[in-house]
Amino acid sequence: MIDSVSCGRLPAEADDHIHRLDAHLVATDALMTTLDNIEATIEAKAMMCAFGPAGHGKTMSVNSALRQLAPDTTVRLELRSGPTVRDIRYGLFQVLGLPGEPPGRPIEFDTLLKETLSERFRVLVCDEAQWMGRSSFEYWRHLWDDRHTDIAVIFAGGDNCYKVLKREPILASRIFIWQKFKRIPEDEVTATLPAFHRMWSGVRPDLIRDIDRAAAHGNFRNWATVTKHLQQGMKKMNLTEINDDLVNWVYSRIGGM
Repeated sequence: MIDSVSCGRLPAEADDHIHRLDAHLVATDALMTTLDNIEATIEAKAMMCAFGPAGHGKTMSVNSALRQLAPDTTVRLELRSGPTVRDIRYGLFQVLGLPGEPPGRPIEFDTLLKETLSERFRVLVCDEAQWMGRSSFEYWRHLWDDRHTDIAVIFAGGDNCYKVLKREPILASRIFIWQKFKRIPEDEVTATLPAFHRMWSGVRPDLIRDIDRAAAHGNFRNWATVTKHLQQGMKKMNLTEINDDLVNWVYSRIGGM
């Protein structure tokens, strides 16, 4: 496998949470908006960009929506640092399960990919898209623009994903839906956290707000980290509920977030 692309089907829901936390998927406003946006993107066979800072639920929301809407037609590439067009070609070759050896010449490779992507409808997900430069985004556009391919394309990535696309009018004009992920408002955090993990059931809303302001900052990845530390602390200290001393112990471990 090439170093800059990881290929595969949609992960199981249990794999969505960092630290393998035994948490639940919460129907936040962002997640429900993603479901609506991806449904519209699939219906239009279009391209969508989900972007925003790390830890705000882009990948989790996209994966959750596609498990409901297109579990059998989704193929997913997760990019790593500095992917090239060649990397994307080889990643697609692998995830599409094509037989034999990849073609040696780009024109033959592209012909093979386009023919495969014209056989039946697929949703192509490009995760960690912030690593791509203009030429890589342009390659996705090249595949999508072909009149024979039958695809929808979803980019999920950091703010650089948005910046690169917006700098190129030809690329930006192809994006059907732009969805920006932001920090979760405090009121939504206090309302949804007990559903996220049983540990937060019955915890004072003011304590949840204090932790959000001090450490989690409306970021569910941060909340997963805090929750995991609290689990360990409760076991270590033989506690049955969250208290201020335990919270301060967690703060001493995470060093600010």
